[in-house]
Amino acid sequence: MNIQILGLDLPLKHRFTIAHQSREVQETLIVKLEDDGYYGLGESTTNPFYGITLENMRGTLEKFKPILLGGGWTTPAELWELGKEVFQSNPFAQCALDLAAWDLYTKKQGKKLYEYLSLNPAQLPTTNFTIGIDTIEIMCAKLKEVDWPIYKIKLGTAHDLEIVRELRKHTQSIFRVDANCAWTVDQAISYSKELAQLGVEFIEQPLEKDNLDGMREVFAYSKLPVIADESCIHESDVEKCLGRFHGINIKLVKAGGITPALRMIAKAKSLGLKTMVGCMTESSVGITAIAHLAPLLDYVDMDGAMLLSTDPARGVQISPTEVRFPAGPGIGAELIS
Repeated sequence: MNIQILGLDLPLKHRFTIAHQSREVQETLIVKLEDDGYYGLGESTTNPFYGITLENMRGTLEKFKPILLGGGWTTPAELWELGKEVFQSNPFAQCALDLAAWDLYTKKQGKKLYEYLSLNPAQLPTTNFTIGIDTIEIMCAKLKEVDWPIYKIKLGTAHDLEIVRELRKHTQSIFRVDANCAWTVDQAISYSKELAQLGVEFIEQPLEKDNLDGMREVFAYSKLPVIADESCIHESDVEKCLGRFHGINIKLVKAGGITPALRMIAKAKSLGLKTMVGCMTESSVGITAIAHLAPLLDYVDMDGAMLLSTDPARGVQISPTEVRFPAGPGIGAELIS
């Protein structure tokens, strides 16, 4: 067994701004596991909001390396359990390793990941395409640049309703809005009334992540479904969302990879919650992993690689009407150089 750790810069087509951060380049970490002539790739992006850097992801992976190379595991789930304590404070690093382990393991099984999970790739929800915060003129230009059936609109400004009203003039596509913790209870309930009239499908994370009492009120009075993101990071968060959200958006990088995400999806379904997996502007390595899970989901946000000006990898190919998986077993993404 051998592990390689690579840091890369992912330049974006446009500056990407949400309620609590803005960037033109996304740093990412790639993990490559090699064993018995096979290899697997995994990825996790950095994130200042969560204090995640290339340095602390590398450091955590190096700390875990003796355990990784010491054996004691066969399946990705066994490896994930071995790393629980080491990666407790850095699930982003664990995600990159977990994705690589799943890619390696399913390649050895001679199956695509979705085949190993007994999923039907024809049953995929259509991904949304994200419009980051900017001036209204630039947000309209971004929308016109990519003709897509579903747009996620990032909000959290002093002009949120004005933004959605103006964007609606330019398309009949479905809208989803994501406030990234920026609204109050009163704003969320009040805005939901007009947003429902503007063809918005749901509101993602309207309140601060720990305002669960406020979310009970929003859940009761919102005219639109509400989906948890920042409020649902760990497996233990799923049950807390019942009665506060209509569904959850699981980010593989925040949860710690595919292994816990599968458990979170199963738990959410058992509680009657809608399920979604979202991205954190990964390259095609991370996005392809998400695509394999998409048949399990009600909604999916896997447009990260579409937002890049240069993608260092080849993987899943996404259009409004089709998702084409890479040839061969495993997750199947490949680094270009």
